[in-house]
Amino acid sequence: MPGKHVFEYAVVRVVPRVEREEFMNVGVILYCKKLNFLQAIITVDEDRLCCFTNREDVQEIKANLYAFDQICQGSPESGPIGTLDEASRFRWLTATRSTVVQASKVHPGLCTNPLQTLIRLHTQLVL
Repeated sequence: MPGKHVFEYAVVRVVPRVEREEFMNVGVILYCKKLNFLQAIITVDEDRLCCFTNREDVQEIKANLYAFDQICQGSPESGPIGTLDEASRFRWLTATRSTVVQASKVHPGLCTNPLQTLIRLHTQLVL
């Protein structure tokens, strides 16, 4: 049986009106240092998001969420942050901030397969 590896994850949230503190979970980001794994799964239910904000803001929010994925991949599109190592990119993405796209507190766990764990967490916390 494969060994278990420590991983960390955070829920990605959209907070369209920061002052109202209402949010919608839209994704999960998971980092496993031992397996060099950093990935996010983002799913935006546009109709549900429109309960929090107007339809015109949804495209801008989706563009900001796309940046999460690009940073995880270390894509050249992600700018200087994308050139950092995986741990630094994860810490940057999960840093506390008061913006429309935020991450929850970081939670630890153990897994044998980080991708399967990411999919499971995404299903439980977002869908």
